[in-house]
Amino acid sequence: MRCAVLFSGGKDSTYAAYLAKKSGNELCCLISIISKNPESYMFHTPSISKVVSQAEVMDIPIVLQETQGKKEEELKDLKKAIKKAIKNFNFDSIITGAVESNYQKDRIEKICKELDLNCLNPLWKKDQIELLKELIKNNFRVIIVGVFAYPLDKTYLGQEIDEKFIKNVKILKEKYKINPAGEGGEFESFVLDCPLFSRPLKIKKKNIQGQKNSWKMEIELY
Repeated sequence: MRCAVLFSGGKDSTYAAYLAKKSGNELCCLISIISKNPESYMFHTPSISKVVSQAEVMDIPIVLQETQGKKEEELKDLKKAIKKAIKNFNFDSIITGAVESNYQKDRIEKICKELDLNCLNPLWKKDQIELLKELIKNNFRVIIVGVFAYPLDKTYLGQEIDEKFIKNVKILKEKYKINPAGEGGEFESFVLDCPLFSRPLKIKKKNIQGQKNSWKMEIELY
């Protein structure tokens, strides 16, 4: 199938794209929503503008769409972006990185149905610890670029998802009910390297802002 990827630059959308391609699907474009609302219900926001750099090293064209990020209203902007992408790249399926969020999955599937598209969710209901382990096994280099729940704090920003990270989030899950893969919105990630990339992305500069248990890291890349 010819597929467009709903792409945030984070681990889930990138890994879903990887699995879809591995299964024989053609990745014809990425679709990224740039939300002006840091509390967006649907879309990843930390370092979202850097999806352009990821698209370059993936050698896949990207469609960008801004949204004010108002609840439900942002879905109209998503639909607009998908329609624009269909016109330019003529695909029949949408790939998402949905893992646990029924809110996200149901709304994307509704839009796909309205536009007569298949909706592929390769990660849906995958065990979250297993998902993190698969990232490492498949040579994904992923860092944390946002944290939004107690007891996560500034020190997590820039941490790589590795065996040490997995060990730590297992403890957080047991003690604080933190979703290990951040599926409760506890943290956001950014992919610096993976098998889809022609070369790794490197961080030139970090801009960290926040307070208490809500922090974001905007990055500049080489």
